[in-house]
Amino acid sequence: MIRMTTRRMLRALPVLAHDMPSFDPSDVPAEPTALFADWLAAAVDAGVDEPHAMTVSTVDADGAPDARVLILKDLDSAGWHFASSSASAKGRQLARNPRTALSFHWREQGRQVRVRGTARPADPAVSRQDFLARPEGSRIATLAGRQSAVLTDRAELDRELAEVRARLAADPDLVADTHTVYVVAPETVEFWQADRERRHVRLRYRRGAAGWAREQLWP
Repeated sequence: MIRMTTRRMLRALPVLAHDMPSFDPSDVPAEPTALFADWLAAAVDAGVDEPHAMTVSTVDADGAPDARVLILKDLDSAGWHFASSSASAKGRQLARNPRTALSFHWREQGRQVRVRGTARPADPAVSRQDFLARPEGSRIATLAGRQSAVLTDRAELDRELAEVRARLAADPDLVADTHTVYVVAPETVEFWQADRERRHVRLRYRRGAAGWAREQLWP
């Protein structure tokens, strides 16, 4: 009964109900970061909620996929930037296997971008600068460490955060050694524009020896 009720509810939900922009894949830049920057700016201008949020997917030691939502920190010729602790689960996974995938979903515009590539740590100075620019609460949480470790007592968390807050107040330039900015150098980047009639437009960039190749995909 619960399963049937959930199924009916899901089937009744609207899909692709927003006004969506057009996309002409024949009129695009030669490389994907320029097109991504255009789409990101369009999402910001359209008021898309948290357009810089993305799903970062990695692989654990057993070959099982893992995913979580992070914030895009920067975009340049080197690739897509995000930050994490090198001691976290994703940091340990990336140390073993740097292959990763990024997924952006701008629901209000019916757009997705999929990036697949290799994540490498940025220069330590970049990581330090990023850490110092983070909100105080974020810096305190990172300095407390132990991300993803089992927590048996919330009071222990409160004590640790209070201790770190005092340390940070005494030394505002304190930086977590494990805080790392990762740069994902893309190998393929796919741009997906939804269409109500399911004639979706899909454009994939593939990096090759001669540069970027562009190809349209079936919906």
